[in-house]
Amino acid sequence: MPRQQPAAARPVRRRSYDQFCASARALDSVGDRWTLLIVRELLAGPRRYTDLHADLPGVSTDVLASRLKDMEQGGLAVRRRLPPPAAASVYELTERGHGLLPVLAALAEWGAPALTERRPTDAVRAHWFALPLLRALTGLTWEGVLEVRLDEGEFHVRTGSGAAVEPYGFGPAPRPDARITLDAELCLELGRGDVTLAEAVKDGRIEVAGDGPLAAELRGG
Repeated sequence: MPRQQPAAARPVRRRSYDQFCASARALDSVGDRWTLLIVRELLAGPRRYTDLHADLPGVSTDVLASRLKDMEQGGLAVRRRLPPPAAASVYELTERGHGLLPVLAALAEWGAPALTERRPTDAVRAHWFALPLLRALTGLTWEGVLEVRLDEGEFHVRTGSGAAVEPYGFGPAPRPDARITLDAELCLELGRGDVTLAEAVKDGRIEVAGDGPLAAELRGG
């Protein structure tokens, strides 16, 4: 009796809305739970898997690995090996992945009114306030690196045309062109448009440090 050959493995097909619609196609790529939040993390630059897992509280290791694999297959992210002495693998966004910045910014603007009160179960990271703050910084003309200090921690953002490349990053900047100190609630107010950057500086709610042109512009000079 001839030996039966094993059936060829069928290609895994990702779930799809199967609609000839740009919105549906976009959701085919980024509509799964956690995907856009992974994009939020990678907008700040390349990250190791362990760092992503640490800053996405609540995601399981299996789900994170699955989403990253989907993002690689969909052309949103790539994985590369850092040279020695780091010798670690990092994930980073492709150009198409970086194109999701205005999507995340719009979602942050739309969702800001829901952040009326921090729940006891809510995790928080300082750099999560970068997206709402970027909206208030779009009018700045000087290109530079602005360090932001909150009670929750520090992050840095890029102003002017440089913001389109890497809009924000984790922790303090090595050589910031200016520094501001404010609280998280004011970041959200700025993101909602309840107050302008100039008004917050004038009222003393934002402390500006630095001597360069970016600091002068922030002070209204």
